[in-house]
Amino acid sequence: MSSTPSPTTPPDAVAADADREYQANLRRATLSSSVGSALEYFDFAMYGLMTALVFNQLFFDQSNPAMALIAAFGIYGVGFAARPIGGLVFGLLGDKVGRRFVLVTTIVLMGGSSMLIGVLPTYESVGALAPALLVILRLAQGFGAGAEQAGSTVLMAEYAPVKRRGFFSALPFVGIQAGTLLAGLAFSALTLLPEEQFLSWGWRLPFLASVVLILVALWIRAKLEETPTFVHLEKREQTADRPLRDIFTKGLPGVVTGIGLRMAENGGSYLFQSVSLAFVTSAAIGLDRGSVAWGVTLGSLIGVFSVPLTGAISDKVGRVPVYRFGAVFMLLYSFPAWWMLSLGSTGLSIAVVAIGIGVAVNSMLGPQCAMLPELFGNRHRYLGVAMARELSAVLAGGLAGVLGASLMAWTDGNWIVLGLYMATLAAITTASTFLVPETRGRDLLRTEDAIRLSTTEKDSAYEAEAAVVPGSGGADGTSSPARA
Repeated sequence: MSSTPSPTTPPDAVAADADREYQANLRRATLSSSVGSALEYFDFAMYGLMTALVFNQLFFDQSNPAMALIAAFGIYGVGFAARPIGGLVFGLLGDKVGRRFVLVTTIVLMGGSSMLIGVLPTYESVGALAPALLVILRLAQGFGAGAEQAGSTVLMAEYAPVKRRGFFSALPFVGIQAGTLLAGLAFSALTLLPEEQFLSWGWRLPFLASVVLILVALWIRAKLEETPTFVHLEKREQTADRPLRDIFTKGLPGVVTGIGLRMAENGGSYLFQSVSLAFVTSAAIGLDRGSVAWGVTLGSLIGVFSVPLTGAISDKVGRVPVYRFGAVFMLLYSFPAWWMLSLGSTGLSIAVVAIGIGVAVNSMLGPQCAMLPELFGNRHRYLGVAMARELSAVLAGGLAGVLGASLMAWTDGNWIVLGLYMATLAAITTASTFLVPETRGRDLLRTEDAIRLSTTEKDSAYEAEAAVVPGSGGADGTSSPARA
């Protein structure tokens, strides 16, 4: 809570108190967002690993294994289908009642659903009820996750110092890498169990463990204060009455462009995390599931460094050049990657997946953390980011599993087709980087979207005067994100 200075308090002391309070809130926001991101991606990465190698065996009729795999990935995609709805509902709330309320609600919904997956009965026990229950929990998981990552993204962009917004906004996304890394480590450890024990009870343990992250995230978020930019809107009674109308009448170009930017990053992530494992462990190639899963683990470890690094680089050279590098890298990497995976070498497959996740995907994720919030005006920023993220999650990530498994079945595991699929996603994102203005240093108190502005616009908080907001910093952006 803000302390009220006495009339005799020296101005320097007031400024120092405000700065300390801001720094404390920035730390809480970073930790809160990181834990939420870790939980979301631990659950989603674990679900992807289990889909390719466990759920297809335990939750479906095994008379046709290929169809069981496709059905398992179909339920995997159901979670993505629920994400835009969750993003819409919670995005509206985030722009009307604030970021903090939504982030507390989503962590309970998302984490609770994941925990309940760990106690589900299997197809052998209850027949068709088993996949039906899995669908319901997957829908609830996706519904909560639909606003969780958008909220973390907006929260950090609005708190971060303007000149280091790319770096600070990327820090919570280290939680993504930590969650994926933790999922890869847990899965690899569980595969050391005898097959019977792994399929009987071992696979349940990671989902049940979600309760720990839920409690930690709730404890942190209970102490979190609202972002300065939302407080600025409230004080001026500028919060959007109809954010949904605004996003379709004013924010649609930003949403569409944001979807394009996410196609390679999101789709490529899930192709490397789950489809590649199903590909190399298929009967045609026959690699060990536990060994190849180390590629996901190593890629996430690389991401712990590459995400904040590329975010920091985007503070120096701009968001667009760094983002375009990652998209072009994936475009050039697509066919060689799937060809190398088809060779059946364990070590080579691990390296391919690790580079795909750690370099190709995360070179886009780093600058994206600040770029998406910078694309949207203050009145509908939460909803805009949520729509861009979650609609792309359906079109890219959600379809990646189903379409990837289908392509494998239809072409008998032809690597060229899978390479073409990934290259198409990368080409869409590469093209999208030529449609956005440079947003580095944009004033997040502005209510209009950046995508409607000229690419030559000099909208920079470096040159702007500090807004009249409590704790507002100067143009160096080292104190407060008020003009961020």
